[in-house]
Amino acid sequence: MKMDPATRVIATKRDGGVLSTAQIEAFVHGLAHPQGTGAWSDSQAAALAMAIVLRGMNREETVALTQAMTHSGDVLRWAASGLHGPILDKHSTGGVGDKVSLMLAPIVAACGGVVPMVSGRGLGHTGGTLDKLEALPGYTVDPPHDRLLATLHDAGCAIVSASATLAPADRRLYAIRDVTATVESVPLITASILSKKLSAGLQGLVLDVKVGSGAMLPGLDEARVLARSLVDVARGAGLPARALITDMNQVLGHTAGNALEVQETLDYLSGAAREPRLHALTLALAGEMLQLGGLAASAEAGAAMATQVLDGGFAAERFARMVSALGGPRDVFGDAKLPVAPVRRPVPALRAGYVGDIDVRALGWAVVALGGGRARPGDTVDLRVGLSAVAGPGVWLAAGEPLVFVHAADEASADAAVAEVQRAMPMADVAPATWPLIAETIGN
Repeated sequence: MKMDPATRVIATKRDGGVLSTAQIEAFVHGLAHPQGTGAWSDSQAAALAMAIVLRGMNREETVALTQAMTHSGDVLRWAASGLHGPILDKHSTGGVGDKVSLMLAPIVAACGGVVPMVSGRGLGHTGGTLDKLEALPGYTVDPPHDRLLATLHDAGCAIVSASATLAPADRRLYAIRDVTATVESVPLITASILSKKLSAGLQGLVLDVKVGSGAMLPGLDEARVLARSLVDVARGAGLPARALITDMNQVLGHTAGNALEVQETLDYLSGAAREPRLHALTLALAGEMLQLGGLAASAEAGAAMATQVLDGGFAAERFARMVSALGGPRDVFGDAKLPVAPVRRPVPALRAGYVGDIDVRALGWAVVALGGGRARPGDTVDLRVGLSAVAGPGVWLAAGEPLVFVHAADEASADAAVAEVQRAMPMADVAPATWPLIAETIGN
């Protein structure tokens, strides 16, 4: 019996074979052109995705998949755009309270980089950068190309969504993976992340791979495999890259929830308040980006540059210009009217003691249950709700002192969140072990 080309590719990977570049390109073409010649059905794409989950892909296959998905749509070209400075970006694998992108883009821009940051929305227990920015009235996450370019000229940074024409094959494959239990595959995760970043025309990429109870990958060994794959495949595709494996065993910063995280960002950039772990990670990532882009001799020198533009107010100025250029408040530090939840409730510690090991994933799901995230694509997000003043592990509290404050749409959802937070943040007689903020750097 003669197999059609798609079936042959599926069978090859099912049996543990190595796919050729031509086979991979045919698969990606079939994804991007579902009605055309050589089209792949959803069931065929799901079958190959499952075969990849079970059999894996080597580096060469993953590079080929990444490059094919990158070129399945438009690739942004900046050479003739008149922009001055290296085109740089950062990607995080996602966590709870991770608002670093909002600080990092204007910092790097103020240091001479150009940051066209293609970001995503929240799904599951992790928040999304675009959802956070939409808490700013009028902010446009999908500007036309001429407005994007004007924003980059004016502010040096623009945090926006991926257009439908960037890596369309990845968009379709991700939707299929999401409903077929084939998300957890290092080659598929790698190709998905990097195809979108490569289509943005970058010259350098820093990757923040989270590890811990609030991360997609809770174990260090798993995070290390993904980080190495991302760096190796990015370099194989011609993109200089470096990865930091960073701690997600506690909420990053003091807040989790869209408008609350934007307010923490404004406080950070203005200098009103800077939570130490959030500040340290932001400076570390900025330093790596600036070194990778040739703007600093070392990551340490880059971190020092980032400190100067923060303390001098230059990063705040870049953020304000970006927000204004993309339709947000004209003076974001003066007249941004962020949405506020009607119910604010402290979550009391049930007994005196140290805050123990935190189930950060459960805190993320508590925000989703409040309405601040999505359990599935298409869910409506309440930008007002979330958690603030989140205590970290090892903090001593008397009985009744607040672990966090819940911001809710109504009393019933606040009650449910209080109970969930108390379960996720147990009290202990002894302070738990601390985790290093940055476990490893890969790609030096």
